[in-house]
Amino acid sequence: MKYEVLHILKKNTHTFVSGQLISDKLGVSRTAVWKYINNLKKEGYIIDSSSKKGYKLLESPDMLSFEEIEKYLKTKYIGKKIVYLESVDSTNNKAKELASKGENHGTLVIAEEQLGGRGRLGRAWCSPKYKGIWLSIILRPDINPMQIPKLTQIAAASVIESLKDFKIEATIKWPNDIILNGKKICGILTEMNAEMNKVHYVVLGIGINANLGEEDFQKDILSKATSIKIETGLTLDRKSFVGNLVNKFEYLYEEFEKTQNIESSIKICRTNSAVIGKIIRIIRGENETFAKALDLDKNGGLIVQYENGTRENLISGEISIRGLNGYI
Repeated sequence: MKYEVLHILKKNTHTFVSGQLISDKLGVSRTAVWKYINNLKKEGYIIDSSSKKGYKLLESPDMLSFEEIEKYLKTKYIGKKIVYLESVDSTNNKAKELASKGENHGTLVIAEEQLGGRGRLGRAWCSPKYKGIWLSIILRPDINPMQIPKLTQIAAASVIESLKDFKIEATIKWPNDIILNGKKICGILTEMNAEMNKVHYVVLGIGINANLGEEDFQKDILSKATSIKIETGLTLDRKSFVGNLVNKFEYLYEEFEKTQNIESSIKICRTNSAVIGKIIRIIRGENETFAKALDLDKNGGLIVQYENGTRENLISGEISIRGLNGYI
């Protein structure tokens, strides 16, 4: 009911809305309306209250709840339900828990803070409160489990295209890192629950270092990781960015869902690659080899050529890559 009050205020930001009108519309007492208004104020909404005029919403807080993101969404199903959390160990963990209990395809889990955020290979991910974008998407694709790595490419393409809309030119360090000025600003973690030939669910996690300052990073990773704010000096509008990102993702995902190909996503990933044309280090456990990154194949695999002239299509999840002299 609290958010129904908020919805009425959001529809009438140009004027005051009387407590009686809200009371009549929602079928609750004036006292109940007053309590809901106070609860909204505690959440950070700035609401002008007048005993004669009623209530007027002046400003909404920088939070990633459904009520704040809804107006930016143009999707058919992704993001129509958002599980919003102030704090969680990991949005992927929460999403997997919900998915295992039957949560719907397209549900988002978004947290303002992750206490145990992680990337590929279990690496820790710094996720301070109200400064980043930490979200996971629950998907239930009717595909062979071998096709799941394609989803990482779709997510990477979606992030890149969203950044472009905000005048930020970034690149993709195959398969799942987004790079700005040579440092990581975003990681993508794709996890699934499946049998041999059937996917039960996929959880696709996206963590974006939006408005973190240098003080939010451990000193030993500042050479590898950064934020949009550090690199551009601008504070990212997190709400509109999330809406934009989810819209882009659904558009590209639908191509995959209908045709089983990711041609559009591969084109974006290829054009904005941080590794194609470069000599890279390929790390498999304790073993390390060098090769030149040539291209992406139609499935999102990285085509590389070794010094002896042989070529290989690398599959994401099997290996890690680094630049010849550093992170990229």
